[in-house]
Amino acid sequence: SGGTYERLPNGPAVIDASIAELASALHARRVSSVELTRAALDRIAALNPALNAFITVDPDRALADANAADAAIAAGTGGPLTGIPIAHKDILVTAGMRTTCASRMLANYTSPFDAHVVAALARAGTVLVGKTNMDEFAMGSSSETSHFGPVKNPWNLDCVPGGSSGGTAAAVAARLVPGGTGTDTGGSIRQPAALSGVCGLKPTYGVCSRYGLVAFASSLDQAGPFARTAEDLGLLLNAMAGHDPRDSTSLPRPAEELEQ
Repeated sequence: SGGTYERLPNGPAVIDASIAELASALHARRVSSVELTRAALDRIAALNPALNAFITVDPDRALADANAADAAIAAGTGGPLTGIPIAHKDILVTAGMRTTCASRMLANYTSPFDAHVVAALARAGTVLVGKTNMDEFAMGSSSETSHFGPVKNPWNLDCVPGGSSGGTAAAVAARLVPGGTGTDTGGSIRQPAALSGVCGLKPTYGVCSRYGLVAFASSLDQAGPFARTAEDLGLLLNAMAGHDPRDSTSLPRPAEELEQ
């Protein structure tokens, strides 16, 4: 509906564009972040009732983020992720937005602070549209154990999208957002990426801080990105990675250009 299916000049439809393609269009002022965000919100409203990929969607916050991103791009201060709509797995705490871990116990919990990964991607200028469904407390591999109901695979609603990060995998596969985050302890990014037909990466342990990631098994948990291409995973991981003294296992290593 609306601008959801509009084509980028000399490029793919907005919903089929990669993060790198959208970033190029944003910085060339061929499309605005507000337009991309409205397209994402329209598509979520249309398809999420069947997919159940999102637990929480916050249009007001998303459009405020998008307006700020457009202002940064106009001022020449935007980066490679400025204005890109994303979603976070609902196990990464987010100030001002509830973090449920897909559990009845945390159904109304709102964190007073952001997880490291959430804050890092916000600093990079991304637009947060909402929090995605998952197996309760990340203890599952099908995204069927959520208090908020199972996530459906967008390629076949009779199939599971994998888990525990199935909500983000389904959201990216269904073109609700071009990218997002998950967490992986024993396959919870890699397996839903495979089952949903998208790209996903569990980074080397210690690359992404665990601060604000509700723990399953702290010696294995890692946050990582989902997207449609390997290049896009690198763009997201560039922002997510980095030493964090609040996580005793965070790696103090030089920054890398991971999308290259």
